[in-house]
Amino acid sequence: MRSTEVVIIGAGAAGLMCALTAAGRGRKVLLLDHANKAGKKILMSGGGRCNFTNMYTEPSNFLSQNAHFCKSALARYTQWDFIGMVAKHGVPYHEKKLGQLFCDNKSSDILEMLLNECDQVGVSLHLDTSIQTIERLEKGYLLDTTLDQITCESLVIATGGLSIPTLGATGFGYQVAKQFGHELLPTRAGLVPFTITDQLKALCTELSGTSVDCLVSCNDQSFRENILFTHRGLSGPAILQISSFWESGDTVEINLLPDHDVPSWLQQQQAERPNSELKTLLGEIFTKKMANLLADNWFVSKPMKQYTHAELADIAEKLASWKVVPAGTEGYRTAEVTLGGVNTNEVSSKTMESLKSPGLYFVGEVLDVTGHLGGFNFQWAWASGYAAAQYV
Repeated sequence: MRSTEVVIIGAGAAGLMCALTAAGRGRKVLLLDHANKAGKKILMSGGGRCNFTNMYTEPSNFLSQNAHFCKSALARYTQWDFIGMVAKHGVPYHEKKLGQLFCDNKSSDILEMLLNECDQVGVSLHLDTSIQTIERLEKGYLLDTTLDQITCESLVIATGGLSIPTLGATGFGYQVAKQFGHELLPTRAGLVPFTITDQLKALCTELSGTSVDCLVSCNDQSFRENILFTHRGLSGPAILQISSFWESGDTVEINLLPDHDVPSWLQQQQAERPNSELKTLLGEIFTKKMANLLADNWFVSKPMKQYTHAELADIAEKLASWKVVPAGTEGYRTAEVTLGGVNTNEVSSKTMESLKSPGLYFVGEVLDVTGHLGGFNFQWAWASGYAAAQYV
């Protein structure tokens, strides 16, 4: 039987931050993970460069049934605090766009930084460790694990969500929450590509690999970034963003020409270049291949002077408001995050402690808090992990 003050289950972003911060204030911390390596999601994130935070982090960048829940933690551990740690360790980084900060070299720079911080303050990290059962004691918790039986005063669940099961994601954290009386809000894949199965599938397959700057809208939310055509359907930053707001059966609207007032632009082209074919004009904005495919699929391409007002209005509607009803998403297999999770109304926003079971804490993605694409989910991991670490 081992005895410690704090057990943290999950050595990902939130668990590592919680461990190094709690041990830094003198707590005896045991960090457990069933995987053979800590921080697997950190390593693969941002295309191997880890988009570790966003300079413009605000509570409005997060989805939750309780929109106020994330405010306290985000205010107490900001993006600038994490950037300070990165700078202290001399990790080179850059802003890619829209405040997104990436490592210059590779994601392992961030993971090594966190592991070094854990080492310096005496965190005891055990990998390849499974939890069989958890029991509540009069004071604290008893864990039956493949390492040993362990008792602790504070137990932190930092196990993440269901996204990317190949990296070891499981529903373990949700099971623990349920065991101790917590409500789970429905979970689904977020920040995930759409699959297309109708007649658009052929267009998407033909254009596979083509990326276009668009304005994508659904359910009163809009994102302006690139979309990417794939063999399965649609991906790219704008699609990943809108996927978190999309539900099965919803229509997604895509403005393929967000920099143009499309009806006026078409009328102007008709007046100024009456003999030019529509696909020639579109080829000056899109790739020639895409211009030809749009012309073949959506309208008959002919010299601009031959179009009626009604035809031009129809073309404008298709280009500025292309309506797509996705068949579904690629699911947890490729999703960057899991929407839903532990109901935050049953957790203290100040301490991350369960309001149902004293000494039990939830941090990171297991909670019903999901960030937009662009470093926000990591910032939530750092902030929630830090908040809990002040009280465990």
